[in-house]
Amino acid sequence: MKLVRYGPPGKEKPGLIDAEGKLRDLSRKVKELSGAALAPAALAALRKVDAKRLPLVRGRPRLGPCVAGVGKFIAIGLNFVDHAKETGSPIPRTRSSSSSRRPASRTERPGDAAEGLDAVRLGGRAGRRHRQARALRRGKGRAEARRRLLRGQRPVEREFQLKKGGGQWGKGKGCDTFGPLGPWLVTADEVKDPQNLKMWLTVNGKTKQDGSTGTMIFGVAKLIADVSRYMTLEPGDVITTGTPPGVGMGQKPTPQYLKAGDVIELGVEGLGTQKQKVVAFKGKRT
Repeated sequence: MKLVRYGPPGKEKPGLIDAEGKLRDLSRKVKELSGAALAPAALAALRKVDAKRLPLVRGRPRLGPCVAGVGKFIAIGLNFVDHAKETGSPIPRTRSSSSSRRPASRTERPGDAAEGLDAVRLGGRAGRRHRQARALRRGKGRAEARRRLLRGQRPVEREFQLKKGGGQWGKGKGCDTFGPLGPWLVTADEVKDPQNLKMWLTVNGKTKQDGSTGTMIFGVAKLIADVSRYMTLEPGDVITTGTPPGVGMGQKPTPQYLKAGDVIELGVEGLGTQKQKVVAFKGKRT
């Protein structure tokens, strides 16, 4: 299944993309794509629904974040072999939930930002203390990994991450708008092997990242097993799994960071594509 949330900001409805690529309304079957609705039993019930009997949604409505009410947004850094050569050592961090946004939107440069970053990620959500061998099979382990997969992006503000306040990953990766999710949440029947998916990202039409989940240092099952040792992962939590090489920080001879006006397009094989425009921060300081 491909599950989506569509409609105006704050008023999204649950939906399903059928076999013909048409959007169907799911609101009579489930109130929201969050929490218990994303648990294995609930998804199993949704698989029994005849998509052709669901109301057809006309037009091309806005798609919101495919998971609502994200609790924990856990970011695993430097988890691809070639990307690790571009930077340092992998340190997982939890991100703020306000970083989550709809997939086709904008990425906002934080106030006082000096540098930005382009990065494409594979993401997911999970359970508690999973053994590695069961992490994919049971699906409580990574809403992405075997039960439910989605496309996530994770821009990074390097000035915040490395310099301001002594350098700390959470500041660079947790800014508002830095975690667009979607366009859809994909169940296991759609993606048989999360460790064999092509990943790509372009900036203004030029390819910057071109990689595969096959080059992860730690695979999806390993990440689920390890993270769930330290915290309970509830339905609706998200794990992103690192990024392939080609990020702005690693460009030679001079790093190339995102600026206002840049257009980012990215995708993961089988999980759909995203497009965002980088805009300047226009919020008020409090």
